[in-house]
Amino acid sequence: MSDSNEGSIHEAVSLDGDPPVRGILHRARDGADAIVLTHGAGSNANAPLLRALARAFADDGIAVLRCDLPFRQSRASGPPSPAGAERDRRGLAAAVSAVRAPRCFLGGHSYGGRQASMLLAESPSLARGLLLLSYPLHPPGKPERRRIEHLPSLRVPTLFVHGDRDPFGAPDEIDAARALVAAPAELLVLPRAAHALHADATTARTIVAAFRRLVGA
Repeated sequence: MSDSNEGSIHEAVSLDGDPPVRGILHRARDGADAIVLTHGAGSNANAPLLRALARAFADDGIAVLRCDLPFRQSRASGPPSPAGAERDRRGLAAAVSAVRAPRCFLGGHSYGGRQASMLLAESPSLARGLLLLSYPLHPPGKPERRRIEHLPSLRVPTLFVHGDRDPFGAPDEIDAARALVAAPAELLVLPRAAHALHADATTARTIVAAFRRLVGA
């Protein structure tokens, strides 16, 4: 279906499985590449940031599946359980498989990005690049609790997009984490942005352009 508010041709996706795949697919008018995008712990696939990025990627020739993680499919609100993180990663793997693109990329905001990074650290052949939006490097006010153990195992080009007012990690902390990735990795710092990031069209196009440069699309 087409929706002028979305600015791209898109359709609902609902595939049974364990776990199932649920989301919205934005088709690109030109190009065969695709990216799977997912949300943070308190959000869903309809997050304004994901919608803006879906429009920008599709306009630039990259199809987008913005999907709900399994924990969000199970309940409309509330945070994920640590016990369900492995299932959330399997859900992302299923979403990548469902896209069936010659080159597929993976990305996510906050919790979704962390699960995407852990998945590709375990299975690097699943995707050709990684987009980390507001990677939750550590809980606010607890810089000693860094979530970096898996980063040296990442072997796909990785773009970190981070606001300079994000309490989950200062830009210099994120840059140090970026340096651990065993593949080309870059940091895009967004001024005057907190953890949620700006969801406007200009920011989305900036992110897409930086990601394209990194992955060579």
